[in-house]
Amino acid sequence: MPSLPEDKLAQLEKRFDSVEAALAAGPSADAYVRLSKEYAELEPVVRPISAWRRAVDELRSAEELAESGDKDMAEMANAEILELRPKISEMEQAIRILLLPKDAADEKNVILEVRAGTGGDEAALFAGDLLRMYQRYADLKGWKFEIMEEAPGEVGGYKEVIAKVAGKGAYARLKYESGVHRVQRVPETEASGRIHTSAATVAVLPEVEEIDIEIRPEDIRIDTMRSSGAGGQHVNTTDSAVRITHLPTGIVVTSGMKSQHQNRAQAMTVLRARLYEAQRDARDTARADARREQVGSGDRSERIRTYNFPQGRVTDHRINLTLYKLDKVIAGDALDELIEALTTEDQAAQLAAMDGA
Repeated sequence: MPSLPEDKLAQLEKRFDSVEAALAAGPSADAYVRLSKEYAELEPVVRPISAWRRAVDELRSAEELAESGDKDMAEMANAEILELRPKISEMEQAIRILLLPKDAADEKNVILEVRAGTGGDEAALFAGDLLRMYQRYADLKGWKFEIMEEAPGEVGGYKEVIAKVAGKGAYARLKYESGVHRVQRVPETEASGRIHTSAATVAVLPEVEEIDIEIRPEDIRIDTMRSSGAGGQHVNTTDSAVRITHLPTGIVVTSGMKSQHQNRAQAMTVLRARLYEAQRDARDTARADARREQVGSGDRSERIRTYNFPQGRVTDHRINLTLYKLDKVIAGDALDELIEALTTEDQAAQLAAMDGA
């Protein structure tokens, strides 16, 4: 394993000490906010570095003691050495992961889009299952989950549904879910008991602020429409639904669940997220070869996972991982096992690329 970059570690420690001293000196309100943010980013990296340095010093002392000539002391020192070496190796690996370049979007909220794919009514039902899986997962994480736009299926589920997931690190955890999810099961409407294969597409976009992406007024066309509904007294008879077209890219976003003002704000939120993601995709094209080696490519046309109900298994095709706990995964309870494995694989690919650079 390559050694840690000492120069980079020293720079981080020096900057952390500088920020800590500046905070203690009583800065202005604006400076305090900026410094506090930097402190919060540096601390999770610098603390492990400090712990690693202490462990290295302990190992060095133990090695000197082992060579001191005192038999009893040497025996104790050798036992300590056997304990410290693997511990230090684990600490170094953890620090190398902490030093990987951070995805600027990792801490952002998520715009989650789930669409029924091939499979007709069964695909719409599966899209509903996936939405509930993410909603349950968000609940377990303490995140806020809000449906922004929905187009229900004929017999249940969704043809398309857009939700916002708000919480610290939501994008970092959910970004690996982008792609085609496939389901294999016997539909309730299938009298012969034949297994059908259907699919739904998931897109995970980071929610961005106006300062993150500029949308010029002359680049959009806003149309108002009559909201659709399920019928009866709940149908909105006013022109409150909003459709926004981004003219340079042709991206179209609609929102029709709330008031016209709220729908416009909501549609702009989704539009910013899609434009931001499009810009990220364009930048990533330059390093497409490296991304193909990683699991977090976010390619929505890629079949990433199969949910096989008859066998009770879930297989993630990107890392060839199969879990025989479909019921727990689809309920959101075991989704973290897949996400953790994907995160670890992605980090390993990044480390390998960095070491080979």
